[in-house]
Amino acid sequence: MTIKDTPEEWEIRRTQTPFVGKKTSVRTDEVVMPGGAVVDRDYQVHPGSVAVLALDDADRAVVLRQYRHPVRQKLWEIPAGLLDVPGENPLHAAQRELYEEAHVKAEDWRVLADVYTTPGGCDEAVRIFLARGLSEAEGDRFAVEDEEADMELARVPVDELVRGVLAGDLHNNCLVVGVLSLVAARSGDGLDALRPAEAPWPARPFEA
Repeated sequence: MTIKDTPEEWEIRRTQTPFVGKKTSVRTDEVVMPGGAVVDRDYQVHPGSVAVLALDDADRAVVLRQYRHPVRQKLWEIPAGLLDVPGENPLHAAQRELYEEAHVKAEDWRVLADVYTTPGGCDEAVRIFLARGLSEAEGDRFAVEDEEADMELARVPVDELVRGVLAGDLHNNCLVVGVLSLVAARSGDGLDALRPAEAPWPARPFEA
C-alpha cells in the first residue's frame, strides 16, 4: 500500500455561502455520504498561505511574537502570510513575507513541507519554505499596523525551538511543522535533498 494523500470529491447536492469576509468566507455544502445520506459540512474557504523557516549561519531561526486574538495568546511564529493573489507564485509570496516581517532576504530556498492546517473545518493549505543564506534586505522597512505594530522579532537556536515544541510551550502550527521537518530532513537525506522552491503544489496551483 502506498502511503500518499490522493484527490477525491464526493457529490455535492447544494452549496451556500452564509458569510463572506475580507479574506475568507464560510461555505456550507450538502455532501452525499457513502451510504447515501446527505449531510451538511461547514468550512472556512481560505486563499492559502506561505511560511518561512529562515536559518542564519549560527543555526538560529528568525521568529516573531505576535498576538493572535482567536486563541487569546501571543505566539512565537515563523514569518508567514496569505497568498493574496489567486495563482500567485508561493515562492514570491514567501520572499515578500520574509522581507515585510523580518527585513531579511535569502539566497537558498527549498520546500520543507506542504500542509492543510485544519482539514476538518478549513481548506487552508500552507507551503512552508526553508530559507538559508540570510542577509539584511535593502530599502526601507515595511510599515506595520494593527497586531504587527506590537510584534517582537528574534533569532532563536533551532535546538531551543525543538525543546519548546516538545515541552508544549510553542503552538503555532507553521513553526511546529517547520522546525520538526527541518530536524527530520537533517537526520534523513539532508537539506539539499529537499524539494526545490518551485516544486509543484497541487493544493494551490501557480504559474512559475
